[in-house]
Amino acid sequence: MKKRFSPLNILLSLALVLFIISAAVVITLNFRPLYYWDIGLLDIPAYSGMSREEIVQNYDVLIRYNSIFGPKTLDFPTLPMSESGRIHFEEVKVVFNFFEILCMVSGVLSAAGIVYRCKKKNPGYLLLAGILTVGIPAVLAAFIAMNWEKVFILFHKIVFNNDYWIFDPFTDPVILILPDAFFMHCALMILALVVLGSAVCLLLYRHLKKKGDRHAA
Repeated sequence: MKKRFSPLNILLSLALVLFIISAAVVITLNFRPLYYWDIGLLDIPAYSGMSREEIVQNYDVLIRYNSIFGPKTLDFPTLPMSESGRIHFEEVKVVFNFFEILCMVSGVLSAAGIVYRCKKKNPGYLLLAGILTVGIPAVLAAFIAMNWEKVFILFHKIVFNNDYWIFDPFTDPVILILPDAFFMHCALMILALVVLGSAVCLLLYRHLKKKGDRHAA
């Protein structure tokens, strides 16, 4: 009987977990319709004093900048930016790029491992990946439900080693078009995508196990 949790299956499951999480982050950060929807839902034009067109224009520039294939410098079309704000966005770009690189690397490793394991007919890695992946969003969702503001602040303190993320709207008015509620919606979308990835792993494991049991009978 093949070992369900063999060392290779454990390594493959970890690569798959990293891919699911990083892919969820990359998809969410580049899913502009979420922000466009929030412009109306959160009434960002009224809060910021800017038109929807101006908000979209500046947001799109920010998202393009944060991409690994984006420009090296950030220049908002209509908004001023302080030196500390510029430094913060440079640090944000590093974080974004890290997840994009992680997504690509773990995706390639996962794909290679899956092809190999399919030939060996040993889908145990899918079960382990599904279990590990669903546990992470469950814990995060609990923290978010308890106090999103504290989670938001703690995240910034962990990721950034300065307080440049605390923007002054007079010197960095971009903060007016990036309300905390939007970032909460991003977090919820990431969690939803991670849960979806976990469900796919578990369903595929169940399907392949049943298929293997039929051939073995």
